Amino acid sequence: MRKPNIVYILADDMGYGDVSYLNERAAFKTPNFNKMCEEGIYFTDAHAASSVCTPSRYSILTGRYCWRSPLKEGVLFGYDKPLLESNRPTVASYLKSKGYKTACIGKWHLGLEWTYKDSKNKESIDYTMPLKDTPVNHGFDYFYGIAGSLDMAPYVYVENMNITALPDREEGCTTIQETCKMNQAYNKKFFRKGPTGADFVHEEVLPNFTNRVLGKLEEYKDEPFFIYFPLNAPHTPILPSKEFQGISGTNEYGDFVLMCDDVVGKINTKLQELGIDDNTIVIFTSDNGCSPAADYKELAQYGHNPSYIYRGTKADIYEGGHRIPLIVKWPDTIRPNIQCNEPVCLIDFFATVSDIFGDSLDDNVAEDSVSNLPIWKEQNELPVREAMVHHSINGSFSIRKGKWKLEMCPDSGGWSDPKPGTTDDSYPPIQLYNLEEDVRERFNVYDEHEDVVNELKNLLIQYIEDGRSTEGKLQENDGEKRWKQIKWVD
Repeated sequence: MRKPNIVYILADDMGYGDVSYLNERAAFKTPNFNKMCEEGIYFTDAHAASSVCTPSRYSILTGRYCWRSPLKEGVLFGYDKPLLESNRPTVASYLKSKGYKTACIGKWHLGLEWTYKDSKNKESIDYTMPLKDTPVNHGFDYFYGIAGSLDMAPYVYVENMNITALPDREEGCTTIQETCKMNQAYNKKFFRKGPTGADFVHEEVLPNFTNRVLGKLEEYKDEPFFIYFPLNAPHTPILPSKEFQGISGTNEYGDFVLMCDDVVGKINTKLQELGIDDNTIVIFTSDNGCSPAADYKELAQYGHNPSYIYRGTKADIYEGGHRIPLIVKWPDTIRPNIQCNEPVCLIDFFATVSDIFGDSLDDNVAEDSVSNLPIWKEQNELPVREAMVHHSINGSFSIRKGKWKLEMCPDSGGWSDPKPGTTDDSYPPIQLYNLEEDVRERFNVYDEHEDVVNELKNLLIQYIEDGRSTEGKLQENDGEKRWKQIKWVD
């Protein structure tokens, strides 16, 4: 078997409804996303494991729910230490063992181990010294990217283990740290090239990443490769390049989405020019739903909803928080223009890759990952997974099995109404939705289906306590063993 190349493109905070092939009401066309749908398989019921960045990325690379790690809620920030355990296999380390060249270019957001001048001050980075832990410690031969989102300091590029570019200093600042603090609001006027010659400019980050990925495709073309390309867009700060400004006919968020669409087009065109597109798996997806920062109210004036028909946004336990676009193209294996309505999760990537090689994974690897290869090959072995678990920004759980979705909170668990802390005793303590009849999650029927509630509760408890949701030897979770959001566990 010829080893397929893999390019995994991960948008940052892009909604299901932002791909016009999936949204008949989209206010703009996304030609390159649409072309991928026409040439491969596109999913209408695909989900991130979490509704926010860090935990979603952890699950993609490890095949393990992030709430099993020490991170039980929220996300990491730019100065935070690595979340990935030193001994935990990743998709990258697995493929490297198969003889692949592996590269990560883009937004990492899983923590880096900086070298500090003062160990007690996490902002006292020594920018002249190598880092101690980056993606090259987790299976990647090459890394070029940023620690977190572009609204998180420190604003620097890291290449492999070294810092390669620093932000320009604002007037009145005496240190890089002060500059970073000043710019937490990520105003567009900041980080223009200045007299110090610094070359970290927010608007140039996405084009820079794209050019480097294109270069790696050229470099790796003669051997099997895995390129993980987590975009910094369309996450805030919303900074479409000049040639994309106004192109969507909506707002800057719409323009930024179309810039991402163009990036995907450039990648697929390059693969064709190199003559390696037929045996290259190209995956396009998003780490979670769209952020309210896109300005849903303004976009609605143009008839556009980044969440499509789904309730909620990024951060929420509702569908809009974690239902995302997922498109897979592999001309040698996947027929063109397949629509799949099967529920799948991004956490399934690891098991899918190992299934391509016919490998069984060890019990302590990818404990929650299920192969989607039967779906790609249309082998009708459905459903591929028993159930899937979702996690909101405040650590609230939901579990989905078939048409039923149980949410273990009275609220959104995130940023939509009703927000956590705003509910009272008049709200039901949990929520149950029949997604076949009520995919918009408007009618909570928990009190009408006690048997379903109990079944899903017990299954969620089992998944938590077993340390895995797939068959195999029981595993341990990291950190605390109980979660405040599951009061009924005790």
